[in-house]
Amino acid sequence: MTRDTREGGWKLVWVVLLTGLLGACHEEKPPLVGSSGQVRFSQQALAFPATYVGASREGTVRLVSAGRAPVRVEWDPVPEPFRVEGLPERVEPTGEPTVRVRFAPTAAEPVQVTLVGRDEEGRTVTLRLSGEGRPVPACPTPVACHRFRFDVVKEECVEEVLADGTGCDPGNQCVLDAVCREGRCKGRERVCDDGNACTTDVCAPLDGCQSVPAPPCPGDGACQEGYCDARKGCQLRPAANGTFCGEARGCDLADVCVEGACVKRDPPDRFVCAPASPCQDEGRCQGSVCMRPPAKVLEPGWTYDAAAEGKKLHDLMVGPTGDLTLSGYFAPAVLGATEASRLETPMSGRRCMLWNERLLCMDVPRQGQVSLMERATGTPRWSFDLAGARPDIAAKTSTLFLARLAVMAPDRLAALFEAYPVGQDSRTQCRLYYLVVLDAMGGMVSAQALEDPLLSECNHPHPFGLASDTVGDLYVTFSPTLNTGAPLRPGSPTLVMAFSSDGVPRWRRTLAFGGGELGLVRGLLIPEGGTEPLRTSDGGVAGTLPSKLGRAVATQEVLVPSPEGATVNPDVVPPESTRLRGYTVPGLAPAWTYTLPGGASFTSKELRLGTWPEGGVAQPLVLGFAAEGVKPVLVGVRAKDGSEAFRCELGYTPRTVPQLFELGPGSLTLMDGATTCGECDPPFAESRARFQRFMLPKLEPAEAPWPGTFGGPGHDHHEDPVRAVP
Repeated sequence: MTRDTREGGWKLVWVVLLTGLLGACHEEKPPLVGSSGQVRFSQQALAFPATYVGASREGTVRLVSAGRAPVRVEWDPVPEPFRVEGLPERVEPTGEPTVRVRFAPTAAEPVQVTLVGRDEEGRTVTLRLSGEGRPVPACPTPVACHRFRFDVVKEECVEEVLADGTGCDPGNQCVLDAVCREGRCKGRERVCDDGNACTTDVCAPLDGCQSVPAPPCPGDGACQEGYCDARKGCQLRPAANGTFCGEARGCDLADVCVEGACVKRDPPDRFVCAPASPCQDEGRCQGSVCMRPPAKVLEPGWTYDAAAEGKKLHDLMVGPTGDLTLSGYFAPAVLGATEASRLETPMSGRRCMLWNERLLCMDVPRQGQVSLMERATGTPRWSFDLAGARPDIAAKTSTLFLARLAVMAPDRLAALFEAYPVGQDSRTQCRLYYLVVLDAMGGMVSAQALEDPLLSECNHPHPFGLASDTVGDLYVTFSPTLNTGAPLRPGSPTLVMAFSSDGVPRWRRTLAFGGGELGLVRGLLIPEGGTEPLRTSDGGVAGTLPSKLGRAVATQEVLVPSPEGATVNPDVVPPESTRLRGYTVPGLAPAWTYTLPGGASFTSKELRLGTWPEGGVAQPLVLGFAAEGVKPVLVGVRAKDGSEAFRCELGYTPRTVPQLFELGPGSLTLMDGATTCGECDPPFAESRARFQRFMLPKLEPAEAPWPGTFGGPGHDHHEDPVRAVP
């Protein structure tokens, strides 16, 4: 009995000791973090860095068991945008399983959730999950048949070419069934035909099919005059008896038509023996004498004095119907200036020109934009904003503005943007340049930064010239500028760059001549400040002329530079310029020389091409301004041979030399009185000029490849193809 009691006591002692030891071992384990159970995560929280919406990131944690026996855990579902993989239902006391957590935000916002698990005894284990969704940045507006997408892995916008056959918008009403082909939007040409052989059917990119009167049908030059039959087109019929038909035009003997044949006759009284001019009626025979009324002075029929009106206006554009627009450098344009109902635009831009029979202005309605507006109302048809279309370009610049516009074709426009680098203001002489091609609807066809060692220098190289030829290839010149405060280094060259109609670089050259506008004719590039026309094919020199080309004009056969030494600046006295010279195109051989009579001198470098009817034919004329003593004179010289067609005195008192003029249907509009530099850029900025219109019936703007350095009517900076005779 005693022995059994002792044995039971020893057993009780061992139980107490064992229980104490086990309790001591249990208390040595660290407490569970974030849990009252035996299972915990290796960290309290898992925070993901900011992640673009649509992208994902992954992280891992470990599960740690504090017990010596397996533990079953039931896990609550984890809401989006988190997803957890590898959570075990049974946590073994050995090993530390890895749990993967994926964060894939669907919204640009911060988010936080808690992962919760419970064992069979109700104890919890938790892990805080957090992250923030970043908004996907805007990508540039794609050009036709391309798209941009933001690559969340590369964290940048990636451009992709759309598959061939994808439908696209050609930005042209004259292109049908357009689809993508090798990254370009192409379709079939829209054919316009109104069934009338006496109209010219054309398709306008903005307005679709239109019909306009066809050019007059030509005669055969031998007493057969042309006329148009609506079904058959141009036909011939005998000219009226007495029509002049040859070289002899005297009042004793003349070549005249008689019953469809050209014969020599003693002409009757009242026979037209001398052609009319804008200032003098035709001569008629009285016996053997050709009697002609005295010439009259051409008086302005309309005047607008911007100085008297307090308006900063110093540019003009004449529309195809003769409507006149006056504009200035960041000044509201005056629409329909010659009409009693003239209208000022509510917005002010920089320079304007005409395109697709509408007004195209730079930096309207704000800097960095180009807008196409109706000529009568100023209502925008469309506006293009480079910063909005290309946020990547906007991020590199502090200010974007337009430097130049040039027509490439009816459905292609070149816009050259200038910008201050980011972090710099208008005091900097550093510049960035971007060349953008737009379609007729203002859609972006291409966009690129212009780069060259010359352009990387912070000395404000200036884009003086931007022009296009008949196939749509584009040419740009960067030259020393005359503007105070922004010169290139003395002696710096002019950079000439050539691009295809799609904006692909073709060639570039640096040449030693000053800046200025560009002209084009039959494969020749005509830099205003140089003496050497360049070949458009490769930029090589095509020939050397004895004086600067200036603001030249050209037909298909003859190139006529500005009078030597003439200017448009009010504070420069030009040397006496008495001659105009014509050179063959494209060979540049001397063709003719026209010399003013004694005491007369050309006063302005401005020239234009017009036509004047002589013998029933529209004769191409080179028009310029001269002075005979104090009298201002309009001079017309026949482009084909350099002979004088007329000299007409103008009835006004000059304020300066003629600084700009444009032709319209039966009219000539002249600008003078601008007080700032006309060969700077912008020309005549801040000036308040005077505008005068002279009505000259029968005088018309010429259809020629290059009617003037400023692009002729509308300053379109484009080599216009000559319309074919039907």
